[in-house]
Amino acid sequence: MNARLAALALVAPLFGATQCKQSTAPATGTRTYRMGFAATPPRLEIASVLETIDTWRPRSDAALLALNPPWKAMLADTNPAVIVKRDQVELVKLYRSRGLTIVAMIDPTDGLARDKEAPELVAAGRSIREPAIQAMFREYAIAVDSMLHPDYLALAMETNLIRAAASSSVYDALKVMTASTAAALTARQTPATLYVSVQVETAWGRLPSTGQFMGIDADLRDFPFIRALGLSSYPFLGGFTEPEQVPLDYFGRLARASRLPVLVVEGGWSSGSVPGVVSSPERQARWISREFQLLDDAKAVGMFQITFTDLDLSSYQVPSGSILPLFAQLGLVDVNFQAKPALAEWDRGFTRRLLK
Repeated sequence: MNARLAALALVAPLFGATQCKQSTAPATGTRTYRMGFAATPPRLEIASVLETIDTWRPRSDAALLALNPPWKAMLADTNPAVIVKRDQVELVKLYRSRGLTIVAMIDPTDGLARDKEAPELVAAGRSIREPAIQAMFREYAIAVDSMLHPDYLALAMETNLIRAAASSSVYDALKVMTASTAAALTARQTPATLYVSVQVETAWGRLPSTGQFMGIDADLRDFPFIRALGLSSYPFLGGFTEPEQVPLDYFGRLARASRLPVLVVEGGWSSGSVPGVVSSPERQARWISREFQLLDDAKAVGMFQITFTDLDLSSYQVPSGSILPLFAQLGLVDVNFQAKPALAEWDRGFTRRLLK
């Protein structure tokens, strides 16, 4: 999919109208957080990517870049700068032309199985424990930073869940790799705010279930270079059955512990039932409304979902046993861009005046 995004600047002007108009009555008050999505489309087609961006752009003031290191290409000796130029530069130019803040996150392990390393590394019999692989990651991060100039840049995702699920040797390698990368970026005087993300349900002892609040002290200690904290939150997977059950300080407790700006960089609530979870479009809409309350309590600086639309899984290569179906109905619109009730809640929140 990423390679196809390079064509965006050439054809984006063809897509000027959105199917989901903002018709919600404006909300009163203000917000401290920018809002946005990634370009993830319902189907792996260039027209679908373009329609996705064009539909969420009027209801966003920031854009999310959800990046996986191109391990296979780098192992084949492709320069990371070549890949970034091909796959991301034109997309970011499009975002910048629309005045969007750029929040990037690089995920070096397996985002759908935190006990494992990235599938391309596993397939090649390689590991981030190797200095050579760590050097590749560092070079890729430098290319992302120097060519895309993101405002925020994450060097690892859901670090507490990796610590809980993966081997200690992989987690230790992640600490070493991100520290050396942060040092290299700092030496180059990056203007980006460096961060990692933590999994909120894991911090609260709900995923995996520990029966007690776990906090994020270890993450703050193990990744001392961060100047912001990303949050990943899927409360419906953490045992909550109703959005109103989520504590008001669910994000704020972590924000106050970190004493750092926080931004929700991924999350959501399924609009449909999935294995072990009963849900509905109405529950999803109530979660968006509740999430605004949590963000206000945390005085957050960002609110993002990776997916604006649902995912047509028949268009994706879903390996057997993958948990991707759990996330297929997180969109605020369905695979045909038809609005769900949650979209009106998002739009209502977006109309609040952004405090600069």
